[in-house]
Amino acid sequence: MPDPLFPTLVAGAAKEALRFGDHALTYDDLAAVAGGLARELPSGRVAVWATPTVHTSVAVVAALLAGVPAVPLNPKIGERELAHILADSAPALVLAEPGVELPAGLAALPRRDIPLTGESAPLPEEPDAEAPALIVYTSGTTGPPKGVVLPRRALAATLDALEDAWGWTAADILVHALPLFHVHGLILGILGPLRRGGSVRHLGRFSTEGVARELSNGATMLFGVPTMYHRIAGEAGSDSGLADALKQARLLVSGSAALPVHDHQRITAATGQRVVERYGMTETLMNTSVRADGERKPGTVGVPLRGVELRLVGDAGEVVDDVETVGEIQVRGPNLFTEYLNRPDATAAAFDGGWFRTGDMATRDADGYVKIVGRKATDLIKSGGYKIGAGEIENALLEHPGVAEAAVTGEPDDDLGERIVAWIVPSGEPPAAGELADHVAKLLAPHKRPRVVRYLDALPRNDMGKVMKRALGA
Repeated sequence: MPDPLFPTLVAGAAKEALRFGDHALTYDDLAAVAGGLARELPSGRVAVWATPTVHTSVAVVAALLAGVPAVPLNPKIGERELAHILADSAPALVLAEPGVELPAGLAALPRRDIPLTGESAPLPEEPDAEAPALIVYTSGTTGPPKGVVLPRRALAATLDALEDAWGWTAADILVHALPLFHVHGLILGILGPLRRGGSVRHLGRFSTEGVARELSNGATMLFGVPTMYHRIAGEAGSDSGLADALKQARLLVSGSAALPVHDHQRITAATGQRVVERYGMTETLMNTSVRADGERKPGTVGVPLRGVELRLVGDAGEVVDDVETVGEIQVRGPNLFTEYLNRPDATAAAFDGGWFRTGDMATRDADGYVKIVGRKATDLIKSGGYKIGAGEIENALLEHPGVAEAAVTGEPDDDLGERIVAWIVPSGEPPAAGELADHVAKLLAPHKRPRVVRYLDALPRNDMGKVMKRALGA
């Protein structure tokens, strides 16, 4: 029989597993309630209305115990996207927090409220390692969202590789406030602590006060996205309580998008802590990370995780071995998804032999640390014969005192091929375009300076804090 995905859940323990505000469940509690729900679930897939609550965690664990693929749904989902996901995944029912109003698009689907109490009973037998565990839908930036089928094997491989990279143990208590319909918040942030036999405290909604409270009361790890760490960076210098709490953390981890170097520097200056970045995708789960016991290099996502093979590939399909030369990241390993649901064409197109084409462009330094320069489609700018990554220009712009937020894109130019466009949220009086161009040219190189500067009140971001660059050009 396969090894259990959650050994502590099977063995039983009176130790706290999950805490969401006033709702807390021990491992024994969770085994009883999720085990009971698991025995009631139909075969086939189940949708989970993924509010940031203990109920969502119970529902997903129950589905995993039952061997039934769970389809997490973003509670802010639009009508068209919801209709597409339901038609594509055909769930047998929807699991939801009691009392939560569901949209009209779910009216035809049977509803089962998620309980928080149950009777102890033997848990179902562990499903096969290749059995689908979750179907997580992509953001759909290039068409309708695709259902990424993640097997149990991929979950276990990624979480165990992070145990190795981060020294993650049952003694760790994780705090975060990430949404639970995505890989970062759900798989890493909820299932990760449960696989280790540790604990997670979810804030429900992010606040620096909540982070400080939990890190001052025994929490050892913090997961966040750059928008959260930007807030922390802005407050830690003047808030001694927050800074002292952060100093007590064993590990601060940022993911889902690049953390600007300027924010790295501000957090380190205030707390002495160096934030760890990692890199993953829905299709691959986690690929690389800065190791807890390794050198912390701001602006990099570290080295390949245990079991993950990574290569950079050039435009002509050649493998790039040169230091600091840009190539597309391709990966293979036990962390990869099985397929795109109902899309054999898209699945086949996503692979180069056994290597998954990530669409992310990167360089590697002499120590093997990976530095992502951006998405092939939106962040690699070909200007004047140069390949330029948007990320390094964004980092340079953020070092200017007049810039609060920055995004960089390319747009067609008859002379250059593409010209560099900077989208700026100023921190006060907007700095002149020429001043920003000179600032970048001094820090990087003249050909990397923005040719156009556009000012905004805010950058468009998705639920994970990523800047939606396609919306900038619209």
